[in-house]
Amino acid sequence: MTSYLCAHGIRIFDYARFAEPLRNRIRDNAERLAKENGIEIEFIRKSTIRKEDRIKAILEQRGTHPGLVHVLSAMETCPSYYPWHDKQSHKTFLKPKRGQCLHYYFYFIDVDLGLCYLRVPTWCPFRLQFYFNGHNWLASQMDRVGIRYKLIDNSFTHIDDWQKAQRIVDGFSTRKLHRALDRFARTYCPLIRHFGIKYRWSIMQAEYATDIAFLRQNHLTALYELYEPIIRTAIHAVKPEHVATFLGRKLTGHYQDDITRMTWQ
Repeated sequence: MTSYLCAHGIRIFDYARFAEPLRNRIRDNAERLAKENGIEIEFIRKSTIRKEDRIKAILEQRGTHPGLVHVLSAMETCPSYYPWHDKQSHKTFLKPKRGQCLHYYFYFIDVDLGLCYLRVPTWCPFRLQFYFNGHNWLASQMDRVGIRYKLIDNSFTHIDDWQKAQRIVDGFSTRKLHRALDRFARTYCPLIRHFGIKYRWSIMQAEYATDIAFLRQNHLTALYELYEPIIRTAIHAVKPEHVATFLGRKLTGHYQDDITRMTWQ
């Protein structure tokens, strides 16, 4: 970022003045997209509100056809910079720091990837975060070729042709995904055209499904000797704070509820 400012004749200590108009352009773009799709941007004030639950409620009314589903906004931490002058080397440059700015969550349904979201900060350097669910992608691919299935929550409990579904998964194209990511970035964060660059995409977090489907219930009987110690280990290894995080809560010294009630609410 220091090199970019110097190359364009921008003073290092004018970094904030340089970044403010870019922030406004991100906001204008979000408001334009929301208006074009008949959506009002919803600001999330409380961290206890689960974004997934809000989107699920909207989908129940809207349906699952492709397009922009909803736009959420929230104040969250983000990477940033601050000007610094080194008195020993007499050099002026930007130092990285953690700040806080408004973020937009664009939830949309893509024809190939299914339900996704792109998290867009309103402050430079505009580090994007993309999410999609591989189960939703596989479901959309099976819909195309006419394979019937049953998807409960995030697990396939039935697929008419498991071998064909596996071949579809094996054919997942990373290059095609990158092209889609570049397209999403141009739509929801058009400032990349201002910089004349492309995003470099990397994996921030990946979850691998280990679900096992059994054709017959009696097959489980033979596996009980394995299943029982796995459950016992999980009970001893998983802590209350892990359960709370999974449920969108955070345990502190002031927490008054109990895990049992929190789990079943």
